[in-house]
Amino acid sequence: MTHLNRRHFIAAGAALAAMPAMPALALTGQQAANLVHNLVNEINTVIASGKSEASMYREFERLFKKYGDTPLIAANVLGVAGRSASNAQRKAFTEAFTGYIARKYGKRFREFQGGRIEVQSVHAISRGYEVRCVAHMSGSKTLETAFRVSDSNRFYNLFVEGADMLLSEKEEIGAMLDARRGNIDQLIADLRRAG
Repeated sequence: MTHLNRRHFIAAGAALAAMPAMPALALTGQQAANLVHNLVNEINTVIASGKSEASMYREFERLFKKYGDTPLIAANVLGVAGRSASNAQRKAFTEAFTGYIARKYGKRFREFQGGRIEVQSVHAISRGYEVRCVAHMSGSKTLETAFRVSDSNRFYNLFVEGADMLLSEKEEIGAMLDARRGNIDQLIADLRRAG
């Protein structure tokens, strides 16, 4: 049986001190809910600004980059094709896709004018939190929405009435890539023009 003495404790303490610090849990449920509140407030500010449609889309793109994990979203949407893409192509796709998605969803955001989104619940999931909301539209129409927020404190997926943004966009981008016979550069160029 080994006897521990003062040297053992000093050596163990030195070894522990040399180990890299373990990161604290990066995200709480309240932080995830705050992220969604802040995103929604900024979207509402843009909608109410009276800016031109083009200016609003630029603002939506800025918000998507600020609150969304755009590299993760773009990588998931590009899927298997991303494995054979160069770093430059992946970066260009992320930028083109971010603009495309901002314009696409920006058109839908106009429906929220005069409405409000309320956080209903926050649930821990394997990759962070799901923040479930109800969007109260002008009139009596409501939409069930849910944001998935990762430990990086960015959302990486959005569900509207159960429709999965990542899955929908992956299918759409996949079909667009197939129509271009796998040409990622052509896809990127077309996404930049799509609006």
